Amino acid sequence: MGNTNQSKPFRLLLLFLLFPFCVSVAQTITVKGIVNDSAGEPVIGASVQETGTTNGIITDFNGNFTLQASSQSKLTISFIGYQTQTIDVAGRTQLNIILKDDTQLLDEVVVVGYGTMKKLDVSGSIVSTDAKTIGEVPSTNMAAALQGRLPGIDMMQTSTRPGATMQIRIRGERSLNASNDPLIVVDGIPFGGSINDIAPNDIKNIDILKDASATAIYGSRGANGVVLITTFRGEANAGPKVSYNGYYGVKAVAKKYEVYDGEEFQAFKHATINGSYQDKYTALEQKMIDSGQSTDWQDLMYSNATVTNHDVNISSGNAKGSYSFGGGYYNETTVLPGQEYTRFSLRTTIDQEIGKYIKVGLSSQNSYGITDGESAGMMNNIITLSPLMPAYNDDGSIRKVPTEGHTDKYYNPLLLKDDQLWQEKRKRFSTYNSLFGEIKFTPELKYHLNVGLSHYQENYGNFYGSDTPYKDGGVSSATVQNRHYTAWTAENLLYYDKVFVEKHRVNATLMYSAEQSEFQQSQMSADDITADYSLWYNLGLSDGAKTISAGNQNYYQRGLTSFMARALYAYEDRYALTATWRKDGSSVLAPGHKWHDYTAFSAGWNINNESFLNDVEAISQLKLRIGYGQTSNQAVNPYSTLGGLSQLPYNFGANNMYGAYVSDLPNPELGWEYTKNYNVGVDFGFFQGRITGYLDLYQQKTNDVLYAVQLPASSGVSNSVWQNIGATENKGLEFSLSAQIIKPKEKGAFGWDVDFNIYANRNKITSLNSGVSQDIGNGFFVGYPINVIYDYEKLGIIQEAEAPYLGYVAGKIKVADLSGPDGVPDGKITGDDRKVLGSFEPDFAGGFSTHFYYKNFDLSLVSFFKSGGYLVSTPHMSHSYLSTNNGRRNSIKVDYWTPEHPTGTYPQPGNQSTADQNDWGTTLGYFDASFLKIRTISLGYTFNKNLLSSWGCKSARLYLTCQNPFTLFSPYMKAGGLDPEATGIGPQGANSSMDGGLQARMLTIGANTPPTRNFLLGASLTF
Repeated sequence: MGNTNQSKPFRLLLLFLLFPFCVSVAQTITVKGIVNDSAGEPVIGASVQETGTTNGIITDFNGNFTLQASSQSKLTISFIGYQTQTIDVAGRTQLNIILKDDTQLLDEVVVVGYGTMKKLDVSGSIVSTDAKTIGEVPSTNMAAALQGRLPGIDMMQTSTRPGATMQIRIRGERSLNASNDPLIVVDGIPFGGSINDIAPNDIKNIDILKDASATAIYGSRGANGVVLITTFRGEANAGPKVSYNGYYGVKAVAKKYEVYDGEEFQAFKHATINGSYQDKYTALEQKMIDSGQSTDWQDLMYSNATVTNHDVNISSGNAKGSYSFGGGYYNETTVLPGQEYTRFSLRTTIDQEIGKYIKVGLSSQNSYGITDGESAGMMNNIITLSPLMPAYNDDGSIRKVPTEGHTDKYYNPLLLKDDQLWQEKRKRFSTYNSLFGEIKFTPELKYHLNVGLSHYQENYGNFYGSDTPYKDGGVSSATVQNRHYTAWTAENLLYYDKVFVEKHRVNATLMYSAEQSEFQQSQMSADDITADYSLWYNLGLSDGAKTISAGNQNYYQRGLTSFMARALYAYEDRYALTATWRKDGSSVLAPGHKWHDYTAFSAGWNINNESFLNDVEAISQLKLRIGYGQTSNQAVNPYSTLGGLSQLPYNFGANNMYGAYVSDLPNPELGWEYTKNYNVGVDFGFFQGRITGYLDLYQQKTNDVLYAVQLPASSGVSNSVWQNIGATENKGLEFSLSAQIIKPKEKGAFGWDVDFNIYANRNKITSLNSGVSQDIGNGFFVGYPINVIYDYEKLGIIQEAEAPYLGYVAGKIKVADLSGPDGVPDGKITGDDRKVLGSFEPDFAGGFSTHFYYKNFDLSLVSFFKSGGYLVSTPHMSHSYLSTNNGRRNSIKVDYWTPEHPTGTYPQPGNQSTADQNDWGTTLGYFDASFLKIRTISLGYTFNKNLLSSWGCKSARLYLTCQNPFTLFSPYMKAGGLDPEATGIGPQGANSSMDGGLQARMLTIGANTPPTRNFLLGASLTF
């Protein structure tokens, strides 16, 4: 070894000589600057960070910053919506920085399930939307905000009452008896709650996976499509930010039910056959007639309602982590008494890097909802009470029984304004939590763990007092119900992503997951409540019968174990191939059938990146996509493979004893319902993205359909048994187009954008059990859609010149004699004469929206349309029009037949017997469901940033919105109906000749809460 002591003086001398240069290199200087956008406006809150360090700052209200940094360092400048820039300081103390808009960059990454992909690489059918689109239609939940906005996604309201959820269908329905609901995933974790549990303002973006090449990664959970919801989180390097979004609005009835006033009511009753109602008025009715008075029960019951929404969020972030805390309040009342929905929400997100290789985070969504009057059906009395009956006594008090003295003793609906006489309330607490941890082994390889825990608890109760229209003087009643749901999910994922020689990109994902859920429900009812004030809280005090029905008790536990692999290969941003494999093991299916494998393949070709299109400047995007995949469904009762026993009483001397009998047969062969999906699509863009859109064609073939088969009575088994039988098919097209009609030449100049989409789905049953062509009891028919109308064919009204028709006289409904027991007309109208009249599915549907903006103003309009299909209007059917026109009850206003008015389209009042009114009267309630309506019109104003800076505010926007302003086209409204959007799914009191299975799936407009027109004033603020 050399003599180190001799070299020490030399090293000291060298260090001394180099010291001035070292000081020069490491010198810290003060760097000042301004950050503007391409229009010259200051960018407030932009992150300016010394690259590779945690030293940073954000720009002020004028875009200025001052930072102590090394003179030879680099600065990274970033802000959401702009391209990130890195610049050399190079000893400069003054910098002028211009950030370029980067909307296209934001759109390049798409959430695809268990990760993201570059948009260029996506070859499945995925549609995306963001918070801006959701916010254009202020709503209780995100589904209501997106009606008609996304092609292929049908979002239908299940009720007009506040707090009602939406039914979501993606590319139609596939299953006959199993669930057709899509899987909802929130922040990466499957979501088992209600969409009302998620406040719309919490949602950053939504990605919907529609075809199997995209959904197969979720296995059986994704059989009906997947809705991926990403909520807002704190932003790295963003600095503290406080935001507020809120609105307040007034709601008014958009249109009343058209019923007869006093004078019209007299004519209606006089038109009964042979004038049998004439001169049969009581003294009180005669007094109303003589004085020209008429009671408008709707005017007395309706009052203006309100809607209120407030959301506050606080967030911040630095180079290593971010957080977000927020809370919300939503309240909505209706025009009827006792109906209200209130929601409180609280959310938290935290993301943190630990060192260079570890990242952890959490997300927690919590809500507490209160729904009042969710099933209170008070409209029937409101629209059918006689206008010749006074609502009040002479002393001004409410007349309890307006029809007192008659056989029709119906109580006054005004009594429902007293909440001491009745109450109905549902309280729901829900919490959805997810934790993640991530370890980056190399720049290309990382491990990710997701753990989710969900829970909700519901408590429901109702009390109906004796002196209400619900009891009409009978004994009071009450019901209490409790529900509990808990679920956990654990997902282990391994990601690999690498680009080779700048051309070949390989992306791979491996996953192992397990999940389990548990649900419990109990319910009890009682009559003759001793003390009304106890409501439903102590049914043990009731003097009447106490009922615990087996059908209202429930418990289940189900689990799923899964393995998944996905691989992507992309070449030069021109070609992309994706393959997916998943294996699911389900606890609900029979031994030997619990496991199932799925495969999916898709390919994409970015044609616009080919050399032969380099000179075609008009084409900015042209991409061809094809995909194939298989999905499965196992959404049935977890114990469907097992047999079951029930109890029946029998007499044993003077007492009833209970014995067990077989109510459910086991099915050891129950397996998976599976669907093969085919999809081809093209994405296009022209003129540097001013025109963009896509067209998709698809076909879905479902086999081994999960089907509840009703056994013959001779089997002695009362309940149906689940089997894999039958097949269905869906095919359709989807088209979306967005265009920037007028592009602003500069900031503040006039601009005009439009968005249009249209879609059509054709659905049919291709086979049923063992060659059976129809199942009338469940309403399924081979060769027809799943949801159809099966009833008599109304030909018109029997005229005097042609009477009698099959033994019936003039003025009655004329229906077609199609088939007798032998398959040929037999001169009788029986159940054999029914046929499939049509479907509830539209021929096509879609939406149109347009946006205008000039200087600080913006104006938007959102519309929604459907063409074809049927709806059922229960007020027109036998339980309303035909059942009431023989008594002292009012009716909706119709064009009825009389000998003097033979062109009437409804039968003569009082000329329909009890024997035939319930069968034939249903034919009066079928209407064309087509409509074109304006959903919202909104006018907004955004304040200048310079004006706001003195207030400490970064951005502020005020807006006025009108919801449901008008309907441009609707055959149903032209016939006197209300809003053509259904008020529910199911019979809603219809006494229909359609069998029970079909009634449960009817698209119905019944005696429900009337639709409203809403006027809102809102604000969005950022500090």
